[in-house]
Amino acid sequence: MWIILLKKKGREDLMEKFEHEYGADQIQVLEGLEAVRKRPGMYIGSVSIRGLHHLVYEIVDNCVDEALAGYCTHINIKIEPGNIISVEDDGRGIPVEIHPKTKISTAETVYTVLHAGGKFGGDSGYKVSGGLHGVGASVVNALAEWTEVTIQRDGGIFQMKFKRGKTVEPLKRIGDSDKTGTKVRFLADSQIFETLDYDYTVLENRFREMAFLTKGLKISVEDSRDPENIKSAEFHFEGGLSSFVEYLNKNKEKLHEKPIYIEKDGEVPVEIALQYTASYNENIYTFVNNINTVEGGTHLEGFKRALTKTFNDYGKSHNIIKEKDNNLQGEDIREGITAVVSVKVKEPQFEGQTKTKLGNSNVTGIVQSMVNEALSIFLEENPAVAKAILEKCISASRAREAARKARELVRRKNALESTTLPGKLADCSEKNAENCEVYIVEGDSAGGSAKQGRDRRFQAILPLWGKMLNVEKSRADKIYNNDKLQPVILAVGAGIGSEFDISKIRYGKVIIMADADVDGAHIRTLLLTFFFRYMRPLIENGNVYLAQPPLYKLSKRGMKDKYCYTDEEMENTLAEIGRDGVSIQRYKGLGEMNPEQLWETTMNPETRILIKVKLEDAIKADEIFTVLMGDEISPRRKFIEENAKYVKNLDI
Repeated sequence: MWIILLKKKGREDLMEKFEHEYGADQIQVLEGLEAVRKRPGMYIGSVSIRGLHHLVYEIVDNCVDEALAGYCTHINIKIEPGNIISVEDDGRGIPVEIHPKTKISTAETVYTVLHAGGKFGGDSGYKVSGGLHGVGASVVNALAEWTEVTIQRDGGIFQMKFKRGKTVEPLKRIGDSDKTGTKVRFLADSQIFETLDYDYTVLENRFREMAFLTKGLKISVEDSRDPENIKSAEFHFEGGLSSFVEYLNKNKEKLHEKPIYIEKDGEVPVEIALQYTASYNENIYTFVNNINTVEGGTHLEGFKRALTKTFNDYGKSHNIIKEKDNNLQGEDIREGITAVVSVKVKEPQFEGQTKTKLGNSNVTGIVQSMVNEALSIFLEENPAVAKAILEKCISASRAREAARKARELVRRKNALESTTLPGKLADCSEKNAENCEVYIVEGDSAGGSAKQGRDRRFQAILPLWGKMLNVEKSRADKIYNNDKLQPVILAVGAGIGSEFDISKIRYGKVIIMADADVDGAHIRTLLLTFFFRYMRPLIENGNVYLAQPPLYKLSKRGMKDKYCYTDEEMENTLAEIGRDGVSIQRYKGLGEMNPEQLWETTMNPETRILIKVKLEDAIKADEIFTVLMGDEISPRRKFIEENAKYVKNLDI
């Protein structure tokens, strides 16, 4: 670009143009919290509902830090009418005296200055903390339409108010009190966020998790937005992580009755609980200073290394693993495990403010050494449990080897054929994955209509037929050999399980299109279970969608057909055009629509409705898939009975 400009104009002309367009007045200086409002995603990840929830987490995290420091016993969270959030704790209360550097109250400094907080350095007000960046409170304030902070300490009640990060009422004493604590009320800014409608279930699950991680802390949550349907819960677990693991495994068959619990204080306090189940899935959740590190990090690495070494050493020394046999792999040993790993680090190094991965290298060795020692003692003292776990690990090793051979057979078979794609797949001509989408369609009849109605440039169709495999009850070797799932694996093109590589997917959108009946719901659940267990990054990356075909077609002579996607939409439509002379067709399956209708209603990007599958809470998702697709019948019956009233538009 520079060369072209220099050729077109002289250097003097160019420099004059450059100076005119890029002078001092083009450099923006964002003061105070303006930078947060300008680029909110840098601080809270996104401005979607996930970012909205992040505001609540930041304030509650500060309360939990008080609990970790030993000063807070109860946190009370409320979603008030109008989506106002209230968070109150019985901690020490934010200091109210004038700050020597900012010359305003310390409390106002905390809420108006980035990187101001009591969590920096070894002699700070907190031994360990999740909010180490000092931006949590000020970021929430910046992204709120208004914020009100009430503090009780030093014998008084103090209050200050803000609007979009700016102080409108400085801190002042409004009363007397012999109590201590901080209460924060705020309304998220509709100018910033896509929605202000909090998901109570997501928040409730997060607060339950926090209570598990902070032994003895009581957390209350209430949603009073609907006066006729007030929701509330209270969480208080003296068992800590053991209670957490028991909760996670409540619907699973266990290999040993009680979780294995490991705890050690020191430079990096470590707390771990683990329990093996009869399932084939690995569920390990890691936390640093009560912050969920969803991408793991050095603490997870230390835990995995310790598991592999300890079980192999025990197996060899007790002749459970024969001398001639190879050591068990880490994935063999982690099959069926549910574990929670929690560490407390004084100065954790996180990747970004959203804190998804721990980077402190010294934590790996600390966790590994501690788990090696404690787990070795446990196995020696509990030989029956040790044998049961190792037998399952050895069985997993054999299945892994069978899966490897199955993969190689698939690869060899594909290498000999003219294409590596499944025969029933009607592929698209576009080669850029970001612009491509594949419809996984239930049944050959609907698949035929979809193939004829699609836009061949960017839409691929993969029909499925027959009963699909329930991966919740199957190991990887069965999946590779399954003729119903193999086409899905090949079409997506990125492998499965630990080998899954999101960069290799062949389609930017993987769309499940099934009938709106019980069978269709079952197909969707089976496929979602498969994606969650073996292609989870596909969901985490936002590549999985559910198609929404219409439920009704309303026809009237002289008028264009009207398609309705819900009962409510149909009733509203009939109320506007009247019922006289209207013919109503209820679609019982995709196969009832011809190619033109399927394109117009379900596949045309200009008019279709797609539901994006999101993973807001992996723990809750694991629980639901276990209930719906696992071996235990009574939890499934209970789930169906409790949720049947919410089902809409399901044709039985």
